[in-house]
Amino acid sequence: GKGMAKWHKCFDCGQVFHGPVELALGWACWKTYLGRPERDVYRAKALGALAAAIGEHGRPEEALPVFEAKLALNRRYWSHDEADILIAQ
Repeated sequence: GKGMAKWHKCFDCGQVFHGPVELALGWACWKTYLGRPERDVYRAKALGALAAAIGEHGRPEEALPVFEAKLALNRRYWSHDEADILIAQ
Protein backbone atom coordinates (compact mmCIF):
# COMPACT_ATOMS: atom_id res chain seq x y z
CA GLY A 1 0.00 0.00 0.00
CA LYS A 2 0.87 3.63 -0.32
CA GLY A 3 1.73 6.10 2.37
CA MET A 4 1.21 5.60 6.05
CA ALA A 5 -2.15 3.80 5.90
CA LYS A 6 -0.49 0.39 5.78
CA TRP A 7 0.82 0.97 9.30
CA HIS A 8 -2.61 1.78 10.73
CA LYS A 9 -5.19 -0.57 9.25
CA CYS A 10 -5.57 -3.85 7.43
CA PHE A 11 -6.03 -3.49 3.69
CA ASP A 12 -8.00 -6.74 3.49
CA CYS A 13 -10.66 -6.10 6.13
CA GLY A 14 -10.20 -2.40 6.98
CA GLN A 15 -9.80 -3.03 10.71
CA VAL A 16 -7.60 -0.54 12.53
CA PHE A 17 -4.68 -2.26 14.23
CA HIS A 18 -4.61 -2.21 18.03
CA GLY A 19 -2.81 -3.74 20.99
CA PRO A 20 0.47 -5.57 20.47
CA VAL A 21 0.05 -5.53 16.67
CA GLU A 22 -0.27 -1.74 16.69
CA LEU A 23 2.83 -1.45 18.86
CA ALA A 24 4.86 -3.82 16.69
CA LEU A 25 3.83 -1.95 13.55
CA GLY A 26 4.66 1.39 15.19
CA TRP A 27 8.21 0.16 15.74
CA ALA A 28 8.39 -1.36 12.24
CA CYS A 29 7.18 1.92 10.73
CA TRP A 30 9.83 3.89 12.62
CA LYS A 31 12.58 1.46 11.63
CA THR A 32 11.48 1.66 7.99
CA TYR A 33 11.75 5.45 7.76
CA LEU A 34 14.51 6.12 10.32
CA GLY A 35 17.25 6.19 7.70
CA ARG A 36 15.66 9.06 5.79
CA PRO A 37 16.76 12.67 6.29
CA GLU A 38 15.47 14.34 9.45
CA ARG A 39 13.17 16.67 7.53
CA ASP A 40 11.53 13.87 5.50
CA VAL A 41 7.79 14.00 6.12
CA TYR A 42 7.41 10.21 6.25
CA ARG A 43 10.16 9.99 8.85
CA ALA A 44 8.30 12.55 10.97
CA LYS A 45 4.99 10.72 10.51
CA ALA A 46 6.67 7.46 11.50
CA LEU A 47 7.91 9.06 14.71
CA GLY A 48 4.37 10.21 15.44
CA ALA A 49 2.99 6.74 14.69
CA LEU A 50 5.49 5.20 17.10
CA ALA A 51 4.65 7.70 19.83
CA ALA A 52 0.93 7.07 19.43
CA ALA A 53 1.36 3.29 19.45
CA ILE A 54 3.47 3.37 22.61
CA GLY A 55 1.01 5.70 24.32
CA GLU A 56 -2.03 3.69 23.32
CA HIS A 57 -0.33 0.52 24.55
CA GLY A 58 -0.55 1.89 28.10
CA ARG A 59 3.01 3.20 28.34
CA PRO A 60 2.61 6.99 28.40
CA GLU A 61 5.88 7.58 30.27
CA GLU A 62 7.75 5.88 27.41
CA ALA A 63 5.72 7.70 24.77
CA LEU A 64 6.39 11.18 26.17
CA PRO A 65 10.01 11.56 24.94
CA VAL A 66 8.96 10.28 21.51
CA PHE A 67 6.13 12.83 21.36
CA GLU A 68 8.60 15.51 22.48
CA ALA A 69 11.00 14.54 19.68
CA LYS A 70 8.13 14.75 17.17
CA LEU A 71 7.16 18.17 18.48
CA ALA A 72 10.77 19.37 18.20
CA LEU A 73 10.89 18.18 14.58
CA ASN A 74 7.62 19.93 13.80
CA ARG A 75 8.88 23.17 15.31
CA ARG A 76 12.21 22.92 13.50
CA TYR A 77 10.99 22.10 9.99
CA TRP A 78 7.26 22.71 9.83
CA SER A 79 6.69 25.66 12.16
CA HIS A 80 4.21 27.08 9.62
CA ASP A 81 1.93 24.07 10.18
CA GLU A 82 0.23 25.27 13.33
CA ALA A 83 -2.36 22.47 13.40
CA ASP A 84 0.30 19.76 13.37
CA ILE A 85 2.24 21.47 16.14
CA LEU A 86 -0.90 21.73 18.28
CA ILE A 87 -1.58 18.03 17.75
CA ALA A 88 1.98 17.17 18.76
CA GLN A 89 1.70 19.28 21.90
